[in-house]
Amino acid sequence: MTDDPKTLVSTGWLADHLNDPDLRVIDASSHMPATGRDAKAEYDAAHIPGARFFDVDEIADKRSALPHMAPPVELFISRMRAMGIGDGHQVVIYDNSDIHSAARVWWTLRLMGKTDVAVLDGGFAKWHAEGREVEDMPPMMRDRHITVQRQAGLVRDVTQVAAASKLGDHEIVDARSPERFRGDAPEPRPGLRSGHIPGSKNLPFGGLFNADGTMKQADALRDAFKAAGVDLDKPVITTCGSGMTAAILSLALERIGHRNHSLYDGSWTEWGSFDDLKIATGDA
Repeated sequence: MTDDPKTLVSTGWLADHLNDPDLRVIDASSHMPATGRDAKAEYDAAHIPGARFFDVDEIADKRSALPHMAPPVELFISRMRAMGIGDGHQVVIYDNSDIHSAARVWWTLRLMGKTDVAVLDGGFAKWHAEGREVEDMPPMMRDRHITVQRQAGLVRDVTQVAAASKLGDHEIVDARSPERFRGDAPEPRPGLRSGHIPGSKNLPFGGLFNADGTMKQADALRDAFKAAGVDLDKPVITTCGSGMTAAILSLALERIGHRNHSLYDGSWTEWGSFDDLKIATGDA
């Protein structure tokens, strides 16, 4: 793997840079409710030295009934400053999660105009398996000024996605399982219809990773998009259940040099709840 401080870095790279004065590490672990896991408790018990905990459900738009929607700029700024993360910092984000939630926080920082942001390849599991240092004390955090320039082009709302579905001028790529995409399996959130956005393609996020949790090489990522029927000459909108694993597709697109992508923040939690929005079932 080629280390890239704007997308993905290895555990070796992080170990080499862990004591850099302008490096900041974020634990972005988040779990599906059914797992019964407590991400903050796991962080408190053991985390990469210096890591701050980013709660995706707390640093979110509380005005929305939808889960962990992108935070308002003011809230993002206040939480980042309190964590001592600001201008001039290289940020590395990791998780210890089956849903690879670090990608969502990578996308959130990108949305806010921060580009020196990378995901730790293989996450905490790989770091721990290699016998690298962990700690159980939170770091000392000093307020740091942060400048935000929200990149509106990186996010899409339901109206924009409905237009893209109708016009076919974007590729809409869904990271959910094939069973949920086809409408064969019920949604984990109650009250949602089953199926997918008409015209969308299915690329389950798990297929982008190796057995050890590291992301596949760029050629394999590109092949996965093509195998899913995605025309990479078109702009891409990523989607999933609630906007979490869609960010993995966004990270993968960035890794293969496809810059024209955006994320449907409401994802199926929003689309599947509106009876007046068309749905499709079966394969793409």
